Amino acid sequence: MILRRTLLVASTALAAATAMATPSSARPRASSRRHRGAELHLAPARDQVAALRNGTIKSRALLEQYLDHIARTNPGLNAVVTLDPERARAAADAADRHLARTGKVLGPLHGLPMTVKDALETEGLRTTCGSPDLKDHVPAQDADAVALLREAGAVIIGKTNVPVMCQDIQTDNPVFGKTANPFDSTKTAGGSSGGPAAAVAAGLTGLEVGSDLAGSLRLPAAYCGVYALRTSRGASPIVPTRGHIPRPPGWATSSDMITLGPIARTADDLDLLLDVLAAPAPADRSGWKIDLAAPARSSLSEYRVGIWADDAYCRVDADTRALLDQVAALVRKAGAEIDDTTRPVDFAASDTLFQRLMFATASATATDAAFAADIEAAAKIPDGDPSGLYLHSRTMRHRDWCLADEDRHKLRATWAGYFADHDILITPATPTAAVPDQSSTPLSQRYITVDGQKRSYYDQTSWLNLASPVGLPAVVLPVGTTDAGLPLAIQIIGPYLADRTVIAAAKELARRLPAPVRPPAFTA
Repeated sequence: MILRRTLLVASTALAAATAMATPSSARPRASSRRHRGAELHLAPARDQVAALRNGTIKSRALLEQYLDHIARTNPGLNAVVTLDPERARAAADAADRHLARTGKVLGPLHGLPMTVKDALETEGLRTTCGSPDLKDHVPAQDADAVALLREAGAVIIGKTNVPVMCQDIQTDNPVFGKTANPFDSTKTAGGSSGGPAAAVAAGLTGLEVGSDLAGSLRLPAAYCGVYALRTSRGASPIVPTRGHIPRPPGWATSSDMITLGPIARTADDLDLLLDVLAAPAPADRSGWKIDLAAPARSSLSEYRVGIWADDAYCRVDADTRALLDQVAALVRKAGAEIDDTTRPVDFAASDTLFQRLMFATASATATDAAFAADIEAAAKIPDGDPSGLYLHSRTMRHRDWCLADEDRHKLRATWAGYFADHDILITPATPTAAVPDQSSTPLSQRYITVDGQKRSYYDQTSWLNLASPVGLPAVVLPVGTTDAGLPLAIQIIGPYLADRTVIAAAKELARRLPAPVRPPAFTA
């Protein structure tokens, strides 16, 4: 039984809760068939790693399964845009030889083939970030996160698609073209991690690393029916970001809000990749390490759960609201303490602060001429005029940025106070399921439709951006589908550095939910 919209509008909350609370082991699962050696690439990444460790399959054989699946399936998706098969084969062979010779694995991802978002620099492998200006850019050094993957034994197959310089929430660029949503080619895969999310959903890779400033990791995960974690960020991120474009190649710094995090088909696999990625930047490793706390609770019944199902600032559609009602019923039936009147912060004020800080940090890479033009244009717009938010934020003086940063720290304190009484907060991930692709529509003319009403194009990420300015960990997980078969998702936000808690909560929910439906390309 797959959770579809007909279940989401069940006649009573009790009926809905009973249907959703039935143990998933007692129901047919959309992808529950036993994975034989010939199709191990479709298994969870943890199963693949275990098979590589115990010799059930060799890294080279698993790599060839992936390459065959990519060759068959990727032309219809355009999720993987650059392949590196020969170096991948050499790395897989080296992993196999090492295990045969020593009996030891190279690391927690020993011999596991995987792709990497084309925003992360890869030594010797073209990294374009979808920009024509970088179409021939071949880095001499791995991004720090990619280096962590290789140190853990991963085999890098190739790169996945992004919008130009990661600056859109759908995925299309002049270098490689558009990535299709694997469930419906007329819908967007989201962005900027649209290629990574579509590749994971379609079985082209078991794991991916996405980046998230304004929902760029979680939005595609929600639209493509997979799991994703925005990792915690304070003064520094818990996953090093050097080598992520943008900033431009060669920069040592990155945005003060961007994070990197795992994308996977299961919550367990988020944990697997988080263990690899959560590490200090190389320059800091001699002085400190990252030791994330264990989950706050051991079972769903012990959690203190806030549920923010809807808000006048960013209304969700009927399907999404019904979904949140069912999730609330499920959590309540499990015995958890529920607060469904919770409003941790002022949504509008938080979103405005986020936009100001985002526009400010994005100005770092503007040319001198472009920035001078922005200053001139901003001076013509009165202070307080909403139409000037972008330009005033982009050109704010350092004093004004310091004041905005002070507001950010006060907002963090407000969230910390909320999480003194709550373990997690459940919210919508997006107002709707995946929206129509609008890559051929000028940005100023794009919009989304929510229950028949036109809404701002950027409302797609408003719920996701609750966590963004304050660096809170947030998981997106698939929990159902619409009648048309599009994935529906929710978001779980936790306190700063409680990354393992939000993953653990996602695991608890996943055990009580139908298995996520897989797109046709998954077994093509």
